[in-house]
Amino acid sequence: MTAAAPTVHEPICLRRPSLRPWCLRAHLARPIVTAVLDRAPVRVSMPDGTTLGGGKEADAPTLRILRPTALFERMAHHPKIGFGEGYMAGDWDAAPGTDLADALLPFAQRVATLVPPGLQRMRRVVDRRIPTDTRNTLRGSRKNIEAHYDLSNDLFAAFLDETLSYSSALFDRSRPLAEQTLEEAQRAKIEAVLDAAEVTEGSRVLEIGTGWGSLAIAAARRGAAVTSITLSAEQAALARERVAATDALEPGLAERVEIRRQDYREVTGRFDAIVSVEMIEAVGEEYWPTYFRAIDDLLAPGGVAAIQSILMAHDRYLATRHSYGWIQKHIFPGGLIPSVEAIEETTSAHTSLRVTATHRFGRDYAETLRRWRATFLEEWPAIAVAGFDETFRRTWEFYLAYCEAGFAADYIDVAQIRLERSEIS
Repeated sequence: MTAAAPTVHEPICLRRPSLRPWCLRAHLARPIVTAVLDRAPVRVSMPDGTTLGGGKEADAPTLRILRPTALFERMAHHPKIGFGEGYMAGDWDAAPGTDLADALLPFAQRVATLVPPGLQRMRRVVDRRIPTDTRNTLRGSRKNIEAHYDLSNDLFAAFLDETLSYSSALFDRSRPLAEQTLEEAQRAKIEAVLDAAEVTEGSRVLEIGTGWGSLAIAAARRGAAVTSITLSAEQAALARERVAATDALEPGLAERVEIRRQDYREVTGRFDAIVSVEMIEAVGEEYWPTYFRAIDDLLAPGGVAAIQSILMAHDRYLATRHSYGWIQKHIFPGGLIPSVEAIEETTSAHTSLRVTATHRFGRDYAETLRRWRATFLEEWPAIAVAGFDETFRRTWEFYLAYCEAGFAADYIDVAQIRLERSEIS
């Protein structure tokens, strides 16, 4: 499959020499960026040999700005998006000997204090509103999911483990991480979700967000009858193949698994357990009440739901929920990360569901992403043969490192959350 390259517009002063006065925006951006860099222990080397940043120690992570005018202009026009697009375009890089995630970590650790107070008042000016065409309507959700998950099954298989799990693994923190394979930790995550939802023999299970079928297969192995739904044509096709392949070794398993290409808003029936792993991030705030009402309506009496969700602190969620960022533009259109408080407020206001248990393991996501990125880069020659270009490589390298730094810094988290109906309706 040939991938369409992400859109990274060339700075206007490079595209249109006659409009080079616009480059003044880049000159204006430089002191602002310098003020931000001074607050992080990162060294930034410039083409002329000068250095910026607060990284005074010899072992400070180092970034190289290769095309300062282009980068500063991108950041002047789109402060929240320009930095990432600068990496995509090759305006900057991690210096030799500096891991990209390590270079991003100090920024993730200081998100709340990086921007000087005087500049924070400019948030309304620099923030971009989320485009309306990424709303998660029935049609919009399918388009948003296809934009990411239908890139290529071969792409994901190149860097994921044997379970093809594209969500945080769950490591055993009583053992050295180096002794644990990613596959082992992913299977532990799957079993933990099924345990939280009390999936046993005879359970009627609904999975919202199939992935590539590993959880559905694991639930069927417990003797459950599984209905698994996804909007991704690529995922549905491969998940069915994997169920059939498993059935060849474990006859009868396929009879207990149905993979549907269906929206959660279109499901009917009653289920003893509902599981949904890192799908809520694609629902969109506007539709969280609908999502949780669907779970509430579909749960049989006494049923239990378990979701795995990426999370952020409630104050950060409130500050950023209407702002358009790099991840939304280039990786997950229509995506939004909730807070636990937002989930609790939504379920309390619109459903009879209540959060009854929360297990957080954000640092495990940092380790998961570190392994994904290492494998992605190692397998890049094979990925590139399928038609993915250098811009795509840099986009995904930045995406994986950016997220790894966020989890390592505890700026974002992940948790398995158990939901049950309250006794008081």
